Amino acid sequence: MVLSKTASESDVSVHSTFASRYVKASLPRFKLPENSIPKEAAYQIINDELMLDGNPRLNLASFVTTWMEPECDKLMMAAINKNYVDMDEYPVTTELQNRCVNIIAHLFNAPLEDSEAAVGVGTVGSSEAIMLAGLAFKRKWQNKRKAEGKPYDKPNIVTGANVQVCWEKFARYFEVELKEVKLRDGYYVMDPEKAVEMVDENTICVAAILGSTLNGEFEDVKLLNDLLAEKNKQTGWDTPIHVDAASGGFIAPFLYPELEWDFRLPLVKSINVSGHKYGLVYAGIGWVVWRSKEDLPEELIFHINYLGADQPTFTLNFSKGSSQVIAQYYQLIRLGFEGYRNVMENCQENAMALKEGLEKTGRFNIVSKDNGVPLVAFSLKDNSCHDEFEVADMLRRFGWIVPAYTMPPDAQHVTVLRVVVREDFSRTLAERLVFDITKVLHELDMLPAKLSAKISVEEKKQNGTIPKKSVIETQREITDAWKKFVMAKKTNGVC
Repeated sequence: MVLSKTASESDVSVHSTFASRYVKASLPRFKLPENSIPKEAAYQIINDELMLDGNPRLNLASFVTTWMEPECDKLMMAAINKNYVDMDEYPVTTELQNRCVNIIAHLFNAPLEDSEAAVGVGTVGSSEAIMLAGLAFKRKWQNKRKAEGKPYDKPNIVTGANVQVCWEKFARYFEVELKEVKLRDGYYVMDPEKAVEMVDENTICVAAILGSTLNGEFEDVKLLNDLLAEKNKQTGWDTPIHVDAASGGFIAPFLYPELEWDFRLPLVKSINVSGHKYGLVYAGIGWVVWRSKEDLPEELIFHINYLGADQPTFTLNFSKGSSQVIAQYYQLIRLGFEGYRNVMENCQENAMALKEGLEKTGRFNIVSKDNGVPLVAFSLKDNSCHDEFEVADMLRRFGWIVPAYTMPPDAQHVTVLRVVVREDFSRTLAERLVFDITKVLHELDMLPAKLSAKISVEEKKQNGTIPKKSVIETQREITDAWKKFVMAKKTNGVC
């Protein structure tokens, strides 16, 4: 005889997750739940909520890598439980990091002898790398001023107003005055001449950007070096240069090998680069390399022995995963110079195809340059009725995440849209994006214009005020516009 029993309410192993009570009751969001739940239910609940995130592949706002080969994914998962800081326990991982530092230093033309090791470190991104480089400049400047018996309490750094926010963080966190060269209409990077004019005896370094976040443009590091060298000669100072190559460091050596921006220039003392951007690794890896040991003050390096052996460390954090370091080494040996060049050439060609498609619409001005980071920054020729923010908002209905933003001072009146072309952004996707942008423009043309755009210049001059419509009038106008829009959609095609 077969014995049977009735499953209790707590015996969830016989139920589908969606048939269980765990999908009927909401979990506390900001307090620890009183009871445990099955692993299947926990997975399903989190997975379902994550479906509301955007698609990383369609996130054209980000420079960060969103695709890697399956073989590299396996290596990363195998190393996910390794703490990178445990160098004595994981000596091979430490060796891979050192190899990456040396490969990148040679890529940036560091003046190293055949057997000389490069000076650098892996970080969690370019933000940490910039903090470390900035600290090295500040400490070296302070040491020099102390030795000369001069005040050392008012350090400053000169940058363009187009720098990434991490430079502002460095200045605020470590009490360094940030002297910004303002932008101007049509010139959206730091002007080297104006930058050198702002340098004084308290300047710890001038930061140049190889690949502006705003429009992808490379700043003229060679001209900056020459102008600064002349000023140093006249004043007796030795103000150095740091190159923030977060975006462009893995592009320039392959697309523009003759461009002098790196350690070939004598005043360039340190360079940072993001491995998780065009280094083609998932988010969480950056690098900073110094020209020589003399450019990194020894007192900033800590030595610990409580993990098993004497270990030098120069980081802002301590524990971190090893996966990204291993992934960076994989990409460097997997692709080699040839592979990186092919990837960057593909990105550049797809960016040009996207640019040409946008130009054919006749609706946009291209703000980005052909040479630089493979991206397209563009603005509406006429934004009196609808602006770039509305275009960005409506593109989200098609899944695209395209940022709209205003330029920094003194070009804040300029609003742009920007598409970053990464390795996984194909020509097909570029063509599809142009098609969807054209569709959005057509739909916006059929909607009511912004209220401010409807006021004629003459009316403003006569009245001196902007006439306001009642709430009912505005609602009626919007309703009529949507009716026309829906009717037009019905007559334009078959469902």
